[in-house]
Amino acid sequence: MGDPRPRAFTGDRSRQAAGSAMRAAWWGATALALRAVARPGAPARPTPADDSPPPPKGFFRRSWWEAIEKDHADVAAGLYPPMGDGPSNPLAAVRVATDLLSDAREVEARRRRRGGVEAREEAPSDTLPAYYRQNFHYQSGGWFTDDSARRYEAQVETLFAGAAGAMRRRALSLLARHWRGRDHRDLRILDLACGSGAFLENLAATFPRARLAGADLSTAYLAEARRASGVEAVVQANAEHLPFADGGLDAVTCIYLFHELPPRVRPRVAAEIARVLKPGGVLAFADSIQPMDEPCLTRALANFPAYFHEPFYGSYSETDLPALFAGAGLVVAGADTAFLTKAILFEKPI
Repeated sequence: MGDPRPRAFTGDRSRQAAGSAMRAAWWGATALALRAVARPGAPARPTPADDSPPPPKGFFRRSWWEAIEKDHADVAAGLYPPMGDGPSNPLAAVRVATDLLSDAREVEARRRRRGGVEAREEAPSDTLPAYYRQNFHYQSGGWFTDDSARRYEAQVETLFAGAAGAMRRRALSLLARHWRGRDHRDLRILDLACGSGAFLENLAATFPRARLAGADLSTAYLAEARRASGVEAVVQANAEHLPFADGGLDAVTCIYLFHELPPRVRPRVAAEIARVLKPGGVLAFADSIQPMDEPCLTRALANFPAYFHEPFYGSYSETDLPALFAGAGLVVAGADTAFLTKAILFEKPI
């Protein structure tokens, strides 16, 4: 039957670093091209935090590189394999960039007029939550079109200069360390709000013996997640009412969901996650860093909702996340940060 333990992932760190640098250069150049095409202006409204001091010189560059280095170190430590985080060949990369550029002016026009709710016309059903039927990030089509699902990962990698994958893998790092040496066969993992499947793909590569599922409200994004990850068990589901039995899952992963939930909804989703976890099960959580984690980013984080339609981000930035999940019965078992992301591992006590 072979060794049931997970295989070690090894690689040449210098080759990984070179690959990361090339991806960063590509995504950075794409971002500059997008800015040139769209000619983005200032935020529509200044924020109270505009008077706070800016980050120290070089802060973003150092923080970006720290995220990349942490990712390399985890690969070298055998926690997970090297991940691609981008088009597989130059021709595909050019197609991706061309698509983003063609959409850039429309996104910028929507941002200037603060048109963040037209996606409600694209929504396939009025039964979807009203807060969900918005153009988060001013993206075309909201969460509801095939085009939106296809370009989403390229958009976030461009936004974060090729560090989006490395940032969200802080949650994968916490989960892989927690389960190191454990037999992964028959472990059940749900990627909640799996979106277009980038993190689900990372889970499949890291835990190939586990039983994986993805859940999301968007049928378009679920189709893209199935294609990208190879995971067939993707289901349309509201995070407030998951179609899973009490105590049936060993882990739930949740990446960049909570900053897009209204304050009243966050405790409900936290309680639902706790309900479906087994005693001893864990939640691997990742979302935006908060001002309390890095005070020098107060101005940048306060301006974020002005540049990107994020109506619930302000309340998220002030939320005590350990207290929120403690209210659902989960306790902190680990934490990490990288660039603009924080990750926390929560455990359901036995």
